[in-house]
Amino acid sequence: MRRKDREVTDLSDIIGIMENCDVCRLALNDDGYPYILPLNFGMAVNGDKITLYFHSALEGYKVGLIRNDNRASFEMDCKHQLQYFEDKGYCTMAYESVIGRGRIRILPDEEKLPALKLLMAHYHDGKDVPFSTAAIPRTLVYALEVESVTGKRKAVK
Repeated sequence: MRRKDREVTDLSDIIGIMENCDVCRLALNDDGYPYILPLNFGMAVNGDKITLYFHSALEGYKVGLIRNDNRASFEMDCKHQLQYFEDKGYCTMAYESVIGRGRIRILPDEEKLPALKLLMAHYHDGKDVPFSTAAIPRTLVYALEVESVTGKRKAVK
């Protein structure tokens, strides 16, 4: 990382950034080009192991890419704040961001419900909220097991 002064190295701080994000951009391999898409996500942390959870239809372009090559990268960011210094004619942006990579695993039926509960909890302040389970048989749920992750922060001046 070029700007070491902005690097976030403590894993608990990186996880805190991830918890504040509401979109995870997932990049898949598409015949030599990245295929990137914004997704809702859930997250589990076990020691220093982070797993991200996503859901989709059972079939589609993204699913084909995952089945062909399960390697993926991801990015998420939050706390954006434009800073304009009129006297200097200068703009900058405060932010927090995380990037990483790992491998995707499509979950078997028995692992879908716990993963979907984590996804729901991410958007409901960690609460276990009820939701209809009727669509689970027609829903693909997959996990990105994070192999490496870095964080970056530019604070408000």
